Amino acid sequence: MRVKVLFFGMLKDMVGRAEQCLDIPEGSRLEAVFDYYAERYPRIEELSGSIVMARNQEFSSLSAGVSEGDEIAFLPPVSGGSGGPEIAEPERGHYFALTREPIDSRALSQRLLRGEDGAVVIFEGVVRNNTRGRPTNFLVYECYEGMALKMMAEIGRQLAGEFAIDRIAMVHRLGRLEIGEASVVIVVTAPHRRPAFDAALEGINRLKRRVPIWKKEHFADGEVWVEGEWDETAPLAAGR
Repeated sequence: MRVKVLFFGMLKDMVGRAEQCLDIPEGSRLEAVFDYYAERYPRIEELSGSIVMARNQEFSSLSAGVSEGDEIAFLPPVSGGSGGPEIAEPERGHYFALTREPIDSRALSQRLLRGEDGAVVIFEGVVRNNTRGRPTNFLVYECYEGMALKMMAEIGRQLAGEFAIDRIAMVHRLGRLEIGEASVVIVVTAPHRRPAFDAALEGINRLKRRVPIWKKEHFADGEVWVEGEWDETAPLAAGR
């Protein structure tokens, strides 16, 4: 049977491609796909403690079965980034999107704000000009778009159920970003300020550790994929 295999971030550079079709025996498990590439690229085996596998845009353990036509993704540690895909929920007022255009925070807050709201909190993550003193020229964000958008919406709904807020929006920028530009914006509206602040903080924390978005930093003397860290619930390949 044939499956489609995707690579992101540093793993894409490692194997020299973004995707590949792979033929594997009927009845194979996800472990067979991982082992196929780990044997050919030893660095993948070395990084198994930080790589997560996904099957059809869902986190999956290596013991999961694989079927004809499945989409398998190798995901390195997250370091999260014309218009892109979006999920708008008119009945709840939430909004989640990926974009390659500058993010308009004010327009986003106006989209959510209602008369019953007593607070609106806007968090912007912006590109800084250095990393540990090393001057940064610009950043490039990429992501597993379908899965990233799905997980952003999942996080937003969770937060709306855990905190006394009215609406939440999350928008992440992709592609090249210059110094001072916003890479991610989270907007929360609520009757009172405390839950709005708490939900916005928890929102960026979960997004950076759960959503498959990666960034590459470009310097005058080179470039590097930023190594992040998965949430403790992610099924790491080394956990088989």
